[in-house]
Amino acid sequence: MDDTNSLIEQRRAKLAALRAKGIDPFKNKFTPGETCADARKNYAEGREVAVAGRITAHREMGKSMFIDVRDQSGRIQIYAQKNALGDELWEIFKHLDLGDFVGVRGKMFTTKTGEISVKCSAAVPAAAGETPALPFVILAKALRPPSEKWHGLEDTEIRYRQRYLDLMANPEVKDVFLKRSEIIREIRNFLHTRGFVEVETPMMQAIPGGAAAQPFKTHHNALGCDFYLRIALELYLKRLLVGGMDKVFEIGRNFRNEGLSRKHNPEFTMLEAYQAFGDYESMMELVESMVKHVAQKVLGTLIVPRKQSGAIASAIDQAVKMLDQISSEGFTKIVQDKSAALNKDYTEEVQTLRNQLWEIRNALGVKPDKEVAQQAQVVIMRWVSSVAIARAFPDILRLRVNEENFGEVIRPLAEELVVGLKASFFALKLAIENEGVDLSNWRRAKYKDLIRERAGADWFEISPAERRQRAHDLGAEIGKEYVDYEVTGAVFEKLIEPTLIQPTFVTHLPKELVPLAKLSPDDPTTVEVFECCINGQEIAPAYTEQNDPIEQRERLEHQAGGEQQKLDEDFLVALEHGMPPAGGMGMGIDRLCMMLLGQESIRDVILFPQLKPK
Repeated sequence: MDDTNSLIEQRRAKLAALRAKGIDPFKNKFTPGETCADARKNYAEGREVAVAGRITAHREMGKSMFIDVRDQSGRIQIYAQKNALGDELWEIFKHLDLGDFVGVRGKMFTTKTGEISVKCSAAVPAAAGETPALPFVILAKALRPPSEKWHGLEDTEIRYRQRYLDLMANPEVKDVFLKRSEIIREIRNFLHTRGFVEVETPMMQAIPGGAAAQPFKTHHNALGCDFYLRIALELYLKRLLVGGMDKVFEIGRNFRNEGLSRKHNPEFTMLEAYQAFGDYESMMELVESMVKHVAQKVLGTLIVPRKQSGAIASAIDQAVKMLDQISSEGFTKIVQDKSAALNKDYTEEVQTLRNQLWEIRNALGVKPDKEVAQQAQVVIMRWVSSVAIARAFPDILRLRVNEENFGEVIRPLAEELVVGLKASFFALKLAIENEGVDLSNWRRAKYKDLIRERAGADWFEISPAERRQRAHDLGAEIGKEYVDYEVTGAVFEKLIEPTLIQPTFVTHLPKELVPLAKLSPDDPTTVEVFECCINGQEIAPAYTEQNDPIEQRERLEHQAGGEQQKLDEDFLVALEHGMPPAGGMGMGIDRLCMMLLGQESIRDVILFPQLKPK
């Protein structure tokens, strides 16, 4: 902190010196002739250029100086020489610091090392009564120095809280957000070409509808009543279908007062589109064609590389956590309470495995991701095979227990360890096998078929109690309050969805999950719905929209649990005026950007993600 304060004082002293010379280092305007990238691209020896940007490198060599100037398009090198500028301008040039904004005029040349550069010369003579054109102008003096890691800011807290520093230090981060803008532009272009009309609907709503989520609440002083920030765009867009607007879409912010995670931010961007006289299959074609269009336009390819380091680190962390649990004091106490004994080598053996995994994890970023994942797999599988085949904790972990207590205490713990380590193993396997997403090939699969593949062919024939137990055994997180369809949903969300890396339309979901969709004619326990899953997460659900006002009212009342105040009566009245059959879809723009731009966290595609204030 003392060093930073000293640098700030030095910069303020330079500011005072410039002002003492009659120079205002905070200009109103400077008009570059072209971007830095265009200047480099259109290089011609001796060509006059005018460029502007932030100083990102500064190299003084006696009576000459090189600086790098960077704008949004890229960087270009500037060369200044005392003999060319003259004493007065040279003295001013020496007041430049890293982070300052500067405008430069000069002639292009190539250095001995082959670097395209702009040479500052003396002031260009002007006609009588006009101000000479200076070779450089200080546009904004930076009073704070850049972060210590100017070329590659790594502190995630600073990166998210002070995103401007992240953009300054990491050009690849800026590129992500420039590409995000292109993605949204191409979505709009695609939908406009298809005849869709872009609309805007209320963000503050008297009744938050269109999804089952916890809203943010606010108060409208002029109207004297409470409102909610919207949780979905859906119900107002359907009102427009009733009004005769046959193809509508909106790209806007939704707000859900819920948790934060790698995939969730309370404030997020959604696309919703509705097409009269269509259905969920119309939406399948729309989603697939749109994503392909966007990828081809923005990335120039349908094969999207995946960042794997985060997923690999998470899988290894999960295995380490399991090992920590069975070597903890709590575990030791459980064993001792059951009159069992732990061999002195036990803790050492578990610790050895833990250290092996941690050493492998630390190689991420040094070794190729695939190699790290394969090494971790070998170590984990060696243990899983031993424990799973023998079911003999005493043999594997050198526990001395009597047979009575082995069955009661140790075997369940062994099986829990196997489940946890297997989950890590298959997460690593998934990372190895899916190095990229192929957007040229889209799969369709029914929800129930995927459940049967993962949880057993008899899943929908066994009792709810048996389903709950099996889900737990498989490693799904089951809340005590979960009803039967939510147990099945947990199996899908925790064990199936993360494996759907390649584009997959999961169709025919249980009707309880989607009250706003039409029932499937061939299976009235399901609805005509799909969830488009790519890169291990849902990015776009779509429905054949429910247009029967009586059926819609019954299902919304059931969802509201009898609380009349949760019903959007105005929407139900609108349906009674008649809504055409329609297909509708929603797409998480943030998650789409994560997939297309190879980002593992939603915070890396949102400029200013939600953080707790300091």
